[in-house]
Amino acid sequence: MMPPRSTIAVPWLWLVLVSAAALLYVLGLGSFYAPTNGDEMVYIHIARMTAESGHWLPLQSEIVDTRNTKPPLLFWQAIAAGNWGHNWSLVALRLPSIAYTFVTTGLLAFFAHRISGQWRTACVAAVLYLLFFSTFRYGRVYLTSAPETFWLALPMLWMLWQPLRNTPPGVQQAPAAPQLGFVAYTLFGMAMGLGAAYKSFALVAPAAAALWCAILVNSMPLRWPVVIRTTLGVTWSTLMGLGIFALWFVLDPDPASVWQEFVVAENAGKMSGGQGYWHAALFGAYPMWTQLLAYPENGGLLFFAVLGFLLLGLPRAFKSQTYVQMTPAMRILLVWLVVWLVIFTIPSQRSARYVIPAMPALAIVMALLWDRIPRVWFWVTAAITVPALVMLARIAWVMGDMEIASRSSNAITLIAVCAGLTGAAVTFFYKSWARTGALVTCLSVYATFGLMVAPLEDARLQYSPQVQSAMRGVRIAVPNGFTGQFERFRFVFPDSRLVPYDAEGRNTGALHPELPPGERLQYLLREFDAVVWLQENGADTAPTCVPACRVIGQRWHVKSRHKGGEITLDNLWQPQQWLFRREWLVVGAQKP
Repeated sequence: MMPPRSTIAVPWLWLVLVSAAALLYVLGLGSFYAPTNGDEMVYIHIARMTAESGHWLPLQSEIVDTRNTKPPLLFWQAIAAGNWGHNWSLVALRLPSIAYTFVTTGLLAFFAHRISGQWRTACVAAVLYLLFFSTFRYGRVYLTSAPETFWLALPMLWMLWQPLRNTPPGVQQAPAAPQLGFVAYTLFGMAMGLGAAYKSFALVAPAAAALWCAILVNSMPLRWPVVIRTTLGVTWSTLMGLGIFALWFVLDPDPASVWQEFVVAENAGKMSGGQGYWHAALFGAYPMWTQLLAYPENGGLLFFAVLGFLLLGLPRAFKSQTYVQMTPAMRILLVWLVVWLVIFTIPSQRSARYVIPAMPALAIVMALLWDRIPRVWFWVTAAITVPALVMLARIAWVMGDMEIASRSSNAITLIAVCAGLTGAAVTFFYKSWARTGALVTCLSVYATFGLMVAPLEDARLQYSPQVQSAMRGVRIAVPNGFTGQFERFRFVFPDSRLVPYDAEGRNTGALHPELPPGERLQYLLREFDAVVWLQENGADTAPTCVPACRVIGQRWHVKSRHKGGEITLDNLWQPQQWLFRREWLVVGAQKP
């Protein structure tokens, strides 16, 4: 008998969409404007300093209280990718994250296909996962979410494989108590330990709890021997995972600092609160109810699609079923989602980022129930992306007027905008394509942003090789906003001695930020061989120190932090007034 056509047909348009989403992760991989957060440069700083020391441990840092903020595996990955500093580039440092993300995407697409028997469902799962903003932001840059998500997902994916392994795609075995032995639990523990060694030992708790629940829900009806055997096995996995993490204390020459800086300050501090636990949980800065929106928040532009799925799509799908009647795979996926969400409502500090390791499960479940999500949520998704596309198009147009972007790059950017607007139109006017159109629109927003900022990395807008050569070995004062942001100048002046100065007035001891800008620039020029100075007023054509100083190089700087009143409805359409500033490399008039 031939299998159903839906099982064997290859959805070529969906494969194109998957390929386009994957291509976005390569686009602008070495860009300083890739979506990330300030911690990336802090981690890169620690990795570089450790590599320069010539030893794997102890970790090194010039930033106060940031030496042991993350376990060493994250930094060892960078040291290996950067060849101990000999291939130190953003592309090299970020490639392992993309590799982890793509492997995870392939695995979840494989399981979506095996569960449903349809290639379309596999493609939907892959596209969703790649378009979740949590994946795009933390799964392609030098951060920890991509590797930890991969390793912590392996035990759950192994459990997902059990009802599928001896059946054709689209067919599942009846639930049975898994016969797990010592080797299986040991491998689970190793996966947990490697995931924890990228971020925190605390991740072993939700990983172990999800595994324990996944085994038991498919062992119905429960019997005490099964419960005891499962509990002992997962306990061994937990101890194994914690043991791998604890190797840090064994290998590090300064374990006392690891305990104080990582365990006490970085982790235990998130479980305490001066207001009292329940008062903080209900009325504090991180109330429990906000964690209920963790999955939609991680969806980013797909916020409303995820929200609609959780509020209506999922309840409608199981309206006529009890939990026991669900397929074994669906029960495991739901346990995966619920356990991670529940456990990360417990710490006094809550964040949507903590449930990122459960996002593969969300992508699979949404793909399986894709056609049950009401279209109205995709209409809302498309509606909120249209203004974003229009604004990005306006910024790209202004960049062309400012001669930052060339005509050809602007044309490519506007093509991406048109593709997004077309996707939005399809979403509204063709009901059968509403869901696909919304995904195309979201993908276009990412693509437009990447294409829009690409000209800022053009060599003609950077410091010339002659200027970079002249800065070898000299002391340069460089601006530092968020912690560790001065590290980005290491990629520009790798052979210079860089000293950060506080560019935002946060630290009164950081090279006199209390001085008026003009006086402060004069002070820095007296103390250092050169200064990287950011334009204060958009109307200024040169630093205030001219002619007592010389500008030997300049490039464009994109403001990421704005003061109140800098952006208003009156100037919103004029991004040249609030978004772009010049960055000048300044030396004293008498210096060579």
